[in-house]
Amino acid sequence: MKLLSRKSITATAAIAILGGLSIAAAPTQAASPAHSSTAAHADLTPGDLAKLPLTNRHLTMHERANLAVVLRDYRVAEGDSLDVNTFVNSFAKDGVFNDMVPGQAYRGKALGDVLPYMANLFPDVHRELKRITVNGDVISIELSIQGTFEGPLQSPAGTVKPNGAKIDVPTADFWYLHNGKVEKFNCFVGYSTMYSQMGVNFDWASAVNKH
Repeated sequence: MKLLSRKSITATAAIAILGGLSIAAAPTQAASPAHSSTAAHADLTPGDLAKLPLTNRHLTMHERANLAVVLRDYRVAEGDSLDVNTFVNSFAKDGVFNDMVPGQAYRGKALGDVLPYMANLFPDVHRELKRITVNGDVISIELSIQGTFEGPLQSPAGTVKPNGAKIDVPTADFWYLHNGKVEKFNCFVGYSTMYSQMGVNFDWASAVNKH
């Protein structure tokens, strides 16, 4: 599938189509506590921590509580257990979700707008958490977003029809919390990889030929 054939579009505008998709995913087996005890408890047990890919397992009670908030957010953003209110309420009143690659920011009610959109594109979306670092109120996570392209994607050139393509996209998330609330969530998604795996290619030739 080639999108934008004989039409030009900047990479930034194209990437912005998928802006805000990264959070709407759920941990895989590598982060199984997010499917069970994390959603129900304000703290993580030693058994929960043992199942997570932590770089440091000697966490304080404060750090464990922060990590529980983050894992719960991943859980309630999953397609089959969507809970927009819980996700939005985990943020501070002036909290912000920054989708760093396209340069989009979400605040207030807009925090929940991206969740149903993502579930429509990739109904089986989930995350494989590969490396989690907790340092006080800052949580850094290396992960991979995986799923199946089963919903239509609206683009500047028209509707891209779903083709059942599998995605496995490198991503990095940085969470900043205060008093148990998310003040800032910075997310870096490998959108170029995602588009390529979906069968969408930028028409660079038409952009070059404009000059």
